[in-house]
Amino acid sequence: MRLKFNELLVRFLVWRMRYISNDNFVILLSGIVGVVAGFAAVSLKGSVHVIHEFLSHTITGTAGINFLFLVYPLVGILLTVGISKFIFKERLGHGITQILYFISRKSSVVKQSLMYSRMITSAITVGFGGSVGLEAPIVVTGSAIGSNLARLTHLNYKKRTLLIACGAAGAISAIFNSPIAGVIFAIEVILTDVTINKFIPILISSVTGSLISMSLQADEMLFSFKLTDPFLAEHAHYYIFLGIFCGIVSVHFTRLTYLVEDLVHKIKNDWNRALLGGLGLALIILVFPSIYGEGYSVIKQLLIGNDEIIFRNTLIYGVTDQTILIIILLFAILVIKPVASALTIGSGGSGGIFAPSLFMGGIAGYLFARTINYALPVSISTSNFTLVGMCGVMSGVLHAPLTAIFLIAEITGGYTLFVPLMLVSAIAYMTINYFEPYSLYTKSLVEKGDLIQHNKDKQVLREINIRKLIESDFHPIKYDALLEDLVPLIKKSKRNLFPVLNYVGGLEGVITLHEIREIIFESDARQRIIVKEIMQLPPAEIDPKDTMEMVMSKFEVTQAWNLPVIENGKYLGMLSKSTIFNAYRNKLIHQDKE
Repeated sequence: MRLKFNELLVRFLVWRMRYISNDNFVILLSGIVGVVAGFAAVSLKGSVHVIHEFLSHTITGTAGINFLFLVYPLVGILLTVGISKFIFKERLGHGITQILYFISRKSSVVKQSLMYSRMITSAITVGFGGSVGLEAPIVVTGSAIGSNLARLTHLNYKKRTLLIACGAAGAISAIFNSPIAGVIFAIEVILTDVTINKFIPILISSVTGSLISMSLQADEMLFSFKLTDPFLAEHAHYYIFLGIFCGIVSVHFTRLTYLVEDLVHKIKNDWNRALLGGLGLALIILVFPSIYGEGYSVIKQLLIGNDEIIFRNTLIYGVTDQTILIIILLFAILVIKPVASALTIGSGGSGGIFAPSLFMGGIAGYLFARTINYALPVSISTSNFTLVGMCGVMSGVLHAPLTAIFLIAEITGGYTLFVPLMLVSAIAYMTINYFEPYSLYTKSLVEKGDLIQHNKDKQVLREINIRKLIESDFHPIKYDALLEDLVPLIKKSKRNLFPVLNYVGGLEGVITLHEIREIIFESDARQRIIVKEIMQLPPAEIDPKDTMEMVMSKFEVTQAWNLPVIENGKYLGMLSKSTIFNAYRNKLIHQDKE
């Protein structure tokens, strides 16, 4: 069966090369990727909706604590860990970070299992109340579909990367029914440079994803809101302060998420980590039930002014004078929400920070407006500030201000709030950028040197494998040999440098012809001088694990043309600057052809 499929595929590809240009073929594939990503988004949303409905009859109510909140999130995380560990055999985490890693370090080759694994695991995690979102898993799914379709049709690195972006655009477009935000997300987060021939396929994929969502997804499953209050220019100064507040909340979200995840990852046993993390999450949800799941239902209620939603299933439901309590509780939710999200992901759950950032932004905006209305003799729109707050925190956490602006604009069905959205998004982004120059998606990759953006030289150097460049035609000599013993090596060597080794394979030093030119022709000197007396220490050593940036830095500092490669004290060979230059040139030519 597989043989027949491969035969048909070869025939199709031959026919395609004859009659369809590369650019037109990519546009065709982008439409297919958008359709499949759209179906995947609708399926994932629907699955979580079904799980929520199945469990909801046991946790509905308005007053008192429901102890099933202790059970569901823990069960969801344990199930997710079991499935990912024994069935998919992969470690979960921040999905979009993983996609960026595949683009930067794996030539945009995404594992086939990611076309479906994140959908299953995230449906369980979020369906059972994990405090994360579905957007990152569906972006991973769409990106994996794009990458594997490109590989199946034998497209090169650049085309694979483009179809990954198409999958991401289709996924975001479908899950929010926001085609413009899908396009901008793909450009702002996934791709590092965009030309018009890249822009068109992303547009096609985003539109097709949105059409699938509009056709199949029920309205109650989408997050949308019709604006009721106008934007008032006299409230502009409040939006400026909101932007600063959202930037601070973004810093809090980013740093606390990293801190909690680092602490959780110190627990080495997967099951212990899942158990402790799941219990911690369950306790948080027990105290703050509004943190359960994605949180969009809570934001929808806040948008219509129903802030009693945050009291439901708590012991303080029904308190008459709630204004101060609401402000305190909203602030507490802002403080603790990053912990809940980090525990969900860090303990082994599957999900992303897209929804948590929107939830935090909504809470921040509503808290800001409610506090201003309570403390000052003014009345500002809580719904407008909630929406703009969502934009601000998303802009800060994701470092994607344009995506945040257009997403909220499309969610609200118009551009009435476009001015405050732009203002708050810019201020929030500038605020967090002062403290955290990288987003949650890219920070860990940049710190490890696994992500290089907007620097073609570094990207090319990253693709060069040091081990493949090690030269072994340098003739070594033992450190206790006579200079006379070096003469035969000089006769047959084409190099002017000779490594000096000990008897366990370690490097003692090097000898260059330039240094011994005056004594090599003296027969008396050759018989009495020992090699170790005239050798020199190399100016630097290279470890095969060094990055190419480190290697080039050593060459630049030492001004050497050849440096020894040492691993665990053993001499492996020499690395020459000219060999690196040739490899760099070949890689550059190859990339330009692609």
